[in-house]
Amino acid sequence: MTDMNNFEMSVREDLYNYLLSVNEVDERLPEAVDIEAKYRSVAESYLADGVREFANYPTVSLGWMMYIGMAVARFWDDDRVIYDHLDDLYLYLRDKSGYDLLDEYIRGVVLGLKQPDFDTTEQLVQECAERTYAMLMRQCLEPGTEAAFRGYVACIHQLYLMGAYVQLHRMGYHMVKNVF
Repeated sequence: MTDMNNFEMSVREDLYNYLLSVNEVDERLPEAVDIEAKYRSVAESYLADGVREFANYPTVSLGWMMYIGMAVARFWDDDRVIYDHLDDLYLYLRDKSGYDLLDEYIRGVVLGLKQPDFDTTEQLVQECAERTYAMLMRQCLEPGTEAAFRGYVACIHQLYLMGAYVQLHRMGYHMVKNVF
């Protein structure tokens, strides 16, 4: 049986190294306790849609969670009070345009991206989702099992976090070592 903690750390390391290589995160990742704490409620709400879509659209199911991480970071930066008081942040986002257009809604409305950033962000998320999906498939987990579910959850957790880190980086939150 696959050790899910090791697997999740492998996903994290792969995404981090890729995002660092394309200058989308800093060498030192931010400490975003508020954003990280929001993951559980977002994921619990997302799982019904994400798991259902995974069979036919696995990279969409994975990638959408990276977009959600970006949106959460944006909301956190814009107005933490509103962000903290939304009952269900995932449903709030999904219900604006539907599951199928969640990516476009987040890129266009939440993040306010225009061309070419609109398309380059899509390519970035797609690459991260494809990398993560390939890692998950290499685990050879039997579909429909608890292990497969835990593997999926490990993947969306890291994609959510990396989405938040990318957005924080883009908004100018840079983690650098203090030199005194």
